[in-house]
Amino acid sequence: MAEPGTAGPAPGMEASLRLHALAYSLGVTAAVTAAARLSLADVLDEEPQPVGVLAAAVGADREALGQLLRALACHGVFRETEEGTYAHTELSRLLRTDAPAGRRAMALLAGAPFAWQIWSRLDDAVRTGRSVFPDVYGTTLFQHLHEEEPELGMLFDRAMAKSGEATSAAVAAALDLTGTATLADIGGGRGTLLKALLEQHPGMGGVLFDLEKVVAAADPSLREDGALGDRCRLVAGDCHVDVPVKADTYLLKGVVHMWNDDTAVAVLRTIARNAPAEARVIMIEQVLDATRNPEIATVMNLLMLVSQGGRERTGGEFRALCERAGLEFRHITGTGSAVHLVEAVVPGRR
Repeated sequence: MAEPGTAGPAPGMEASLRLHALAYSLGVTAAVTAAARLSLADVLDEEPQPVGVLAAAVGADREALGQLLRALACHGVFRETEEGTYAHTELSRLLRTDAPAGRRAMALLAGAPFAWQIWSRLDDAVRTGRSVFPDVYGTTLFQHLHEEEPELGMLFDRAMAKSGEATSAAVAAALDLTGTATLADIGGGRGTLLKALLEQHPGMGGVLFDLEKVVAAADPSLREDGALGDRCRLVAGDCHVDVPVKADTYLLKGVVHMWNDDTAVAVLRTIARNAPAEARVIMIEQVLDATRNPEIATVMNLLMLVSQGGRERTGGEFRALCERAGLEFRHITGTGSAVHLVEAVVPGRR
């Protein structure tokens, strides 16, 4: 009977086998993505099911599906209760389409064709310090997702929304908005976080700033005729060009890590140029030397490089970024989740 394993090679394994397991860990990505594509978690109910029953339900070859399930069970995704019979685990339930905190969209995105293409060119990104996406596809990641493969773009949006839901409550609890009359969420997507914060602070106004096509799909409650419409403005624009928004606090959640230092500094300077003196600028990001999950954060660091030329950063690197942008670095606050609050202030006018 297979027991759930760990995410990586066993510590006691000899070096050559550990390296072998690491080198072929792309197979784990493929297995998780295949399970998501087959909707395997959806057809498995509360009771364990034989491989044959599951194969008939998802339209798969019985023997091949057994191979897939055996591999997944080694990593705790499904569990073999007796020979050839499998049950759910905490991890496999996250692949269900009806899971409240589901990760099916993320799993599909991780194994999307473009991901295999760019990961195979990681060495080129390391040599140049630039994203390889334009070299492979002739355009940027977001242009490709939303213009060339809109279905994949919608999958990306769903994956990011689910990821945002996982941390929004923790961020809202940790974020001190005392004295904030207007809160601006820069690159805020559909406004999941902004909505939560406006609901939590009924006396506060908000601004959702993002690209026109993103703002057009904002949460209905934030629109003019929505429940929060009287306290929220939707502003379309490109933060690389201008951020014509006045606020007491500016949030950038999961945005700065998509950029290299020069781009990040330029955007922060643009925000500061429009902001009132003493306005707070809070970046909500993973912090490499403060994370509880370096095995995830360091891989995301590489993903940002290869896909967009960006990077995750240490606390010292965030401080340096703020100083280059002319902001006064204040502090970093944990949220009890994967992200931290990196806070700086727009200096007083001289």
